[in-house]
Amino acid sequence: MAVKVMIADDHSMIREGLKQLLELEGDFEVIAEACDGIDCLNKLEDIYPDVLLLDINMPKKNGLEVLESLKRRRNKVKVLVLTVHNEVEYLLKAVDIGVNGYLLKDSESSELKKAILAVVGGDDYIQPSLIPVLNAKMIDRDNDSEKLNKLTKRELEVLKLLAFGMYNKDVAERLEISERTVKNHVSNIFKKISVTDRTQAAVFAIRNNLISVH
Repeated sequence: MAVKVMIADDHSMIREGLKQLLELEGDFEVIAEACDGIDCLNKLEDIYPDVLLLDINMPKKNGLEVLESLKRRRNKVKVLVLTVHNEVEYLLKAVDIGVNGYLLKDSESSELKKAILAVVGGDDYIQPSLIPVLNAKMIDRDNDSEKLNKLTKRELEVLKLLAFGMYNKDVAERLEISERTVKNHVSNIFKKISVTDRTQAAVFAIRNNLISVH
């Protein structure tokens, strides 16, 4: 029985090319296509593919937003992100949400088919060339998590205010504590998160979503 596939990509030529490629040998059947994120989610209300090939760059809702929506709906479809993005941040975000597979569009057709069969079979599939950087990023994040756990509630408050560019005097006034106390907190924070200045502390806070830069 052919694997039922849905393709979500805003480029019609890419959708058509993937459809022809997958259906060439009869092992796969493309049962639906979507040109944007909303179109994709609407169609998944009524159809049940085995796997969704999902692009990240789409109008209305991007691929990561579609993935988040599917997880909230508890939709059982397997999702294989097929994208041009090789930046690890996109991959890390997709993995955090719960993607089943992540593959670059310049992959060979044999690897695409292998990835589809893997995720349909219940395995995860990550582009092999991205695995080393993903592992390194996960280790860095685990290290950050350990550092965050060392911070007290008050130190977290101070770190967030530092990340917004506040000086010790501003922090002291905001938290209604002395500047000397703030200075002590800053010193302890720097030691615990292994940074040497306020800029590095701000980067750490942003990287770990302690503050929003939007």
